Amino acid sequence: MRILALETSTEYCSVALWQDGTVVERCELAGQKHSELLMGMLDALLCEASVKLTQLDGIAFGMGPGSFTGVRIACGVTQGLALGANLPVVVVCTLQALAEASGKSRVIAALDARMGEVYHAVYEKHDDVWTAVSEPCLCKPEDAPSVSGDNWFGAGSGFAIHGVALDERYAGQLRGVDGAAVPQAAAIAALGAAQFALGRGVDAAEALPLYLRDKVALKTSERAKG
Repeated sequence: MRILALETSTEYCSVALWQDGTVVERCELAGQKHSELLMGMLDALLCEASVKLTQLDGIAFGMGPGSFTGVRIACGVTQGLALGANLPVVVVCTLQALAEASGKSRVIAALDARMGEVYHAVYEKHDDVWTAVSEPCLCKPEDAPSVSGDNWFGAGSGFAIHGVALDERYAGQLRGVDGAAVPQAAAIAALGAAQFALGRGVDAAEALPLYLRDKVALKTSERAKG
């Protein structure tokens, strides 16, 4: 099975090709240039692997939460490619991709959402299957959903930007933290392949982003109030 994966929900732009368990990935720090880089990276990846778009079994993309524009880019490109090649699509939560890439089995995933908030979810893995202990949400770091027990691993920029608040929230429960972790296409590919194996591919038109927030900026008056 061959699965193409795209992830553009943060400042990084990454693409990956999953072929029967082997993954090849390209990743660049894009800033706000995802739309300029993405197609070239995809073309280079497929050419390097000598794989044509029509030889794929499906496409997976990071559906968010994350950058509003970035998530839309991944979704739009995926839909265009999938419709053109008549391929099924699966969507993968970027927070679950953080958990997958961590290599840990108990993960608190948190991405900085700006405006003093984080995108947050909690996952546990049993027998190679992830379960959401706490579903993706938007919250203040000090109000993040609680977890039971210890030995949790914190992953994502939420821990880099709001480390003090999250450390206090999960005092004594964290075994480690990686605030530099970002969702990347290799994890999207692995999770997407598992979904395709279960027959969960959908028509491209049904593959939609996960935003969690409609408001993407504070008004001047709101910023003045802190």
